[in-house]
Amino acid sequence: MRSLGNFPDPFLAEITGQPGAVLRAAEGLAGQVDALGRLAAGGRAARTVVLTAMGGSFHACHPALDRLAANGIPALHVEASELLHFRLPILRGDVLVVAISQSGESAEVVGLAEQIRRLDDRPVLATVTNGTANPLAERSDVALDTRAGQERGPSTMTFAAALVTLSAVAEVLCGAEPPEAVRRTAEAACHVAGRMETMIDDLVADAEGLVGWLDGRPMLVVLGRGPGRAASEMGALVLKEAAGVPADGLETGQFRHGPLELAGPDMAAIVLTEPNTSRQDLRLAEELVDAGAAVMAVSADGGAPVGARAVATGSLDPSFRPAASLVPIQLLAWRLAAERGRTPEMLSRATKVTTRG
Repeated sequence: MRSLGNFPDPFLAEITGQPGAVLRAAEGLAGQVDALGRLAAGGRAARTVVLTAMGGSFHACHPALDRLAANGIPALHVEASELLHFRLPILRGDVLVVAISQSGESAEVVGLAEQIRRLDDRPVLATVTNGTANPLAERSDVALDTRAGQERGPSTMTFAAALVTLSAVAEVLCGAEPPEAVRRTAEAACHVAGRMETMIDDLVADAEGLVGWLDGRPMLVVLGRGPGRAASEMGALVLKEAAGVPADGLETGQFRHGPLELAGPDMAAIVLTEPNTSRQDLRLAEELVDAGAAVMAVSADGGAPVGARAVATGSLDPSFRPAASLVPIQLLAWRLAAERGRTPEMLSRATKVTTRG
């Protein structure tokens, strides 16, 4: 990465620290082969896999869920709060629960882990956290460490590192031997880290251009499908948390079922394309341009309709692509926060770790 000098604020430092976090997470898997083996054994004995989390950790699950589904493995995606208060009876001995939490201290996931321990016919509980000296990991049967490092602001490094570890989780649950899963994950992580470095360099230099693209529009939507939902939903969350922008993260197909009526000059839309749905995604982006909306198309090859801003991620593994797709959204949030006098790591109502459910 080209030198950016002294970082203006910790949020930018953490955005630019993501490639390093991706590499640390991948390197850390080499020392967790035994844990991945125990996870694989739990998966073989399970009829259903349940991925659960809250906040950004919940959004990070999308690529792993799609990978499991592509291999015919039944998997559910349920918020820990819903699972704890309304759906606990589905957790039985023939289920593998994978709980993700950056801190390992979030009230809902810790409460869920405690309830699981009290069940007579209880599922195997695997956890993915940043470090393992935390209440969630201590209550698990298998604890995996993302090794993201310390983070003060909205989730950036922890989100990217979780994608890495969840990729390895999906690999072993789909039948890969743990050493092979670690090798594949490391190879893909190295590729995406290099691409993210380039994107961050280029887009930091053009941060004013990102703000100019938005041009004060009051309505902002981030649209994604499949693995891209990790980036669309996380992107909207970061815009709300860091910059105070009431952005909405939606599944691209769902956007046509009603919200499309809002399209017009007051709307800005970030469309995250997926290779197997790029025609549909870019067709929607074109319709939004025609309606007068500001459109940013984020795609592998930089494809975008006339009148839209284009961002290219390069060709990346689907499990890792959301980390790169998020970069322009994170830098837009960073620049907007600075313009509005907001300090992303100093939340006024929420907290970095949610300790009340």
